[in-house]
Amino acid sequence: MSLLPVVGGSTGVATRVATHCPYCALQCGQWVGPTGDVDAREFPTNRGGLCQKGWTAGALLNHPERLTAPLLRESRSAEFATVGWDRALAYVGRRLADLRAEYGPDSVAVFGAGGLTNEKSYLLGKFARVALGTSQIDYNGRFCMSSAAAAGNRAFGVDRGLPFPVTDLDDAEVVVLAGANVAETMPPLMGHLGGARLVVVDPRRTPTAERAIASGGLHLQPVPGTDLVLALGMLHAAVTDGWLDTGYLAERTSGFDDAWRVAAQWWPERAERVCGVPAADMRTVVAWLAATSRRYVLTARGAEQHAHGVDTVTAWINLALALGLPGRPGSGFGTITGQGNGQGGREHGQKSDQLPGYRSISDPAAREHVAGVWGVAPDALPGPGRSATELIAALGRPDGPRAMLVFGSNLLVSAPDGNAVAERLAALDLLVVADVVPGETAMAADVVLPVAQWAEEEGTMTNLEGRVLRRRRALRPPEGVRTDLEVISGLAAELGAAGFPADPRAVFDELRAASAGGPADYSGISYDRLDAGEALHWPCPARAPGETAHPGSPRLFTERFAHADGRARLVAVDHTDAAELPDPEYPLRATTGRVLVHYQSGAQTRRVAELAGIAPESFIEVHPDTAARAGLADGDWARVVSRRGKAMARVRCVPTLRPDTVFLPFHFGAGQAANLLTNPALDPISRMPEFKVCAVRLERSS
Repeated sequence: MSLLPVVGGSTGVATRVATHCPYCALQCGQWVGPTGDVDAREFPTNRGGLCQKGWTAGALLNHPERLTAPLLRESRSAEFATVGWDRALAYVGRRLADLRAEYGPDSVAVFGAGGLTNEKSYLLGKFARVALGTSQIDYNGRFCMSSAAAAGNRAFGVDRGLPFPVTDLDDAEVVVLAGANVAETMPPLMGHLGGARLVVVDPRRTPTAERAIASGGLHLQPVPGTDLVLALGMLHAAVTDGWLDTGYLAERTSGFDDAWRVAAQWWPERAERVCGVPAADMRTVVAWLAATSRRYVLTARGAEQHAHGVDTVTAWINLALALGLPGRPGSGFGTITGQGNGQGGREHGQKSDQLPGYRSISDPAAREHVAGVWGVAPDALPGPGRSATELIAALGRPDGPRAMLVFGSNLLVSAPDGNAVAERLAALDLLVVADVVPGETAMAADVVLPVAQWAEEEGTMTNLEGRVLRRRRALRPPEGVRTDLEVISGLAAELGAAGFPADPRAVFDELRAASAGGPADYSGISYDRLDAGEALHWPCPARAPGETAHPGSPRLFTERFAHADGRARLVAVDHTDAAELPDPEYPLRATTGRVLVHYQSGAQTRRVAELAGIAPESFIEVHPDTAARAGLADGDWARVVSRRGKAMARVRCVPTLRPDTVFLPFHFGAGQAANLLTNPALDPISRMPEFKVCAVRLERSS
C-alpha cells in the first residue's frame, strides 16, 4: 500500500496528493489532483473504494457559490457588503471587545464542529478560554456522539469509538448493528462486514437491514425510543438461556449483580410487549453472539439520540460484557463515529467540559497541565460552560451570550427545534460564521468569513478507529480565502492575545504537549511519523530520547480496561419513556436520519449537482395505511406537524415501515427542515437532544 503524500509527473511537478475524504469518520483514502479531481486511494478503511459523496467531493472546490471574500452588514435588515479581511477582522474584534467590556467574557460564545481538524479544534478551544476568557464553547458533536462517549467512559474508563481497527471486522461471524444504517451513511464499511451474519436494530427496513436479511441475519424493528428495552430483554435471555460468560465477568468486570437486578424484570416476552421485537428473535440473536468466537456489537446514532441515550448505549455495553466480547481477540464492542473528525473533535477542547487530551476541565491537575502549556494561570481558565442545545437556548437572553462565533456548523438545519434556534440567533447582537458556502446559518449572520476546504489545507484528523491521519493540501485556496487557523489567529491578534499560531504544524506540536499524559495522548505522534506512513492510534505517548518510539494503540482493552482497577463496569439502567409520546393530536412517532447522497445539514452536498439530482427534496416515509388515514398517497406533499413546528415533505409509501412511525431525513433546509419538528429534550448526562423520537401528525398540503 502506497502512502506517498505526493506523486509527481514526468516534469517533477506534483500531479496528485494523498489525503482523505472530507465527509464521514471512515476518512477514506483519496487522491486529489491539481484541478480538484478526486480518485480513490488504497487505505485500510475503504480499500480503494469510495461512496458517491466521496467521488464527488471535488465538485465543491470550484463551485460558483463558493464564498471568496468576507461579507459584512451593519444590521440584519441590510444587505451584505463585500469587505476586505482587515476590515472584517477589525469589526469583529472591536464588537467582541466592546461586548466583553460591558457584559463580561461569557457574553461571547463559540460553536465548533466535529468536522474541524484536530488543530482547529484545539486552537478554537484555546481561543475561547484564553483570548476570550469565556466558558461558553461547545460543538455539534454534542448532537451525534456525546451519549456513546459518556457511556464508554462510564463502562470502560475511556471513550474511543472503535477500540480496534476496522479491518478486525473482516473475519467477524456475527455483527449486531444497533441504530446504524452504514450501507447509506458509510458504504465502504459494508465491505468489512461481507462475511458476517448481520443483525440490524432499526425501526426502518433500511438498505443495511436488507443486507442483514440477505446475510441470513435478522432485522429487529423496535418502536422508536425502546431500544433500551430490547437490550434488557436480550441480557435477560443471555442469563436465563445459559449464555453468560461467568469467567470473563468475574475476571474482568464489576457491577453485574446490579445490572441483572434490573434486567431480571425484563424477560423477553415482557420486553416484546413494549418494544415490539419478537422474544424468539431476541433469544436467537443472543445465541448467535454466544455460540461464535468472532462477534461484535456496534452502536450508532439510533441508539444515542434519545433523552436516555447514555443508558441505551450502556444497556448494549452490558450485553456485550455479559457475553465476554470487549477486549477479546476477534470480538468487541464499539460505536460508529459519524462526523469526519468526530473522535478527534471531542478530544482537544472545543467541548464545554473538556481540555486537550480528553481531560476534564474540572480536574485541577488537568487545568494546571494545560495552563502551563498555554502560559496562563490555572485559575485564569474558565470552568465548564453550557452544552450545545443549552447554549443555543441561552443566546440573546439576559444571562446568556450576546455574540457567537460559529465554525463549521449549520445550526439552523442541524440543531433541534429549528424555529427556536432561529429566534435565538436573531436575538444576538453579533453572529459571525466561518463557512465555505452560503449555508442557512451563514446567511443569517452579521459577518461571514470565507474559509478553506479540506483539499486546500494541512492538518490531522482522527477517524473512528482512533487512527490519527494526515490531511494534506493538494491546491491553494481561492484568492481571498483563509484557513480557519488563520481566522482564529487573526481574531486573537485583534483582541491583543498572543500565542495563536496559524501554522498547522506549530499548532499540532502544541497540541501534543497539551495532550501529554491525558487519556487521548498524542505526544508521541508527529507530522514526520504520519508522513512516513506509520499507522498511529492514540494513546501514543512520547518516549524519552534514545528509546524506541511508541507504536500507538490500535487495540485497547486486550489486558485491562482504563479504570484504575482495570475492570469494566456494568451499570444498572432501566427503560424510560421518550420525552414526548404520541397522543390523539399527534398520533405518530417521527424519527430522523440520513440518506446515501447527503451529509449532515446538506449545505455542501445539496450544492453538488449529481447528488442533488438524486435527492433534490425532503421526503417522509409512511406506511401506506397510515398515509391513507391522513388522506395522502405516494408522491403527495405532506405537512408534518409537531408541537414545535411544521415541515414539508414528499410522501413515500413504504410497506415495511411500522404503521406508528414516520421517517424524515434531516439534510434539507428552510421549510423542509426535519429539525423544525424535533424535541430539544436532553439526556441528563450527555446533554444530547432527542432527535430520534417526537410526536407528529400528517396533513395534506397543496
